[in-house]
Amino acid sequence: MFGRKTVEKKEYDRENLHPVLRCSICTGEQVAGFKNRHTGKFEEVMLIRNQKDLDLFMEMYGIDTVTKEY
Repeated sequence: MFGRKTVEKKEYDRENLHPVLRCSICTGEQVAGFKNRHTGKFEEVMLIRNQKDLDLFMEMYGIDTVTKEY
């Protein structure tokens, strides 16, 4: 009842998309999402406010590393 919530595993197209953490230099805002390898289009998934949010994003999609983009 009060334990840790289970995270729903989600899938993404690993051939065409790669995980990116888009960071603002001015405000420090960070948004996690996926960038299309061919078109460069970025698709937002969630706002990252702290390390816990980043860990949740990585666990949801089974990601080991995320590249930062400014």
